[in-house]
Amino acid sequence: MDLQPCLVDVESRGRVQLTSADPSEIPIIDPNYLSVPREVEVLVKAIRFARSLTRTRAFEEFGLLNEILPGRNVRSDSELAEYVRNRIETCFHPACTCRMGVDNLSVVDPELRVHGLEGLRVVDASVMPSLINGNTNGPTIMIAEKAADLILAE
Repeated sequence: MDLQPCLVDVESRGRVQLTSADPSEIPIIDPNYLSVPREVEVLVKAIRFARSLTRTRAFEEFGLLNEILPGRNVRSDSELAEYVRNRIETCFHPACTCRMGVDNLSVVDPELRVHGLEGLRVVDASVMPSLINGNTNGPTIMIAEKAADLILAE
């Protein structure tokens, strides 16, 4: 059995920075995970909650024998926070890096066309103007369906 506490209400923001005008140069990607202290606190509570679930009657039938990570010897809030900081991973749902809008900070317009370029649209979760509290799969499918409609309409 695998329980993986996951933070979906994220306030930390990373950044992608170009290193030159050469598109073959690798950009600097800084996810800036857990830069907001509340996020570590929430994940520590989530680990404690997951542990409490495994001690309920409903879980008894699974015969859980051991906790692999972080391990039963990791108990205090500070130990759990250290574990969280050292083991944090993405859920691979990057979004909001090419946000859609009509202001100076947006990258694409409401029809998903890149500002200042002809013939290029961005059609993925990066166009979301702000993060959602959930999986990005459904909204990304809707973005793609809308893009298909826009392209077919031309």
